[in-house]
Amino acid sequence: MSRKVLWIAVPVLVVVIAAGVRSLLASPEKAAQDVIQPTPGQPYFSTEALTDDQGAVVVAVTQLNLNGPGETLDFEVSLNTHSVDLGMDLAQNAFLTTDTELTVSAVKWDAPSGGHHVSGVLSFPVSLDDQGVLEGAGQVTLTIRNVDVPERIFTWKVQPAS
Repeated sequence: MSRKVLWIAVPVLVVVIAAGVRSLLASPEKAAQDVIQPTPGQPYFSTEALTDDQGAVVVAVTQLNLNGPGETLDFEVSLNTHSVDLGMDLAQNAFLTTDTELTVSAVKWDAPSGGHHVSGVLSFPVSLDDQGVLEGAGQVTLTIRNVDVPERIFTWKVQPAS
């Protein structure tokens, strides 16, 4: 192999390895560690992953911080398929509703673009018109539209204090 080829091949190989390591570090297993667990003795939203396997795409969603919201309400979303390109901006296709009749659109989809196995964080505002989205809510529903099927619905209900 000539030196000229090595000067090109080695940096390309380094970039590919770095991208692979970054992908592993951003895996759903790591994000699941960031889930805010319920406070003992308080009502809570389940932290178990919900799955929808309609069509050719399996979508798994875990709420990350409904039990202790930060600047946004966040959901880890994993999309897996062998036949559909997942290069869409999920923030344009998702909204959150509560049983108190509040509806908010997603503000951010933080994930790599494209491919057949994509995981990222879908974020929503914590308030709408100075009212907390979760204020008085006993149920939260995440709706994701147009990911190989017209609609996918994921619902979390407040569980009684343990």
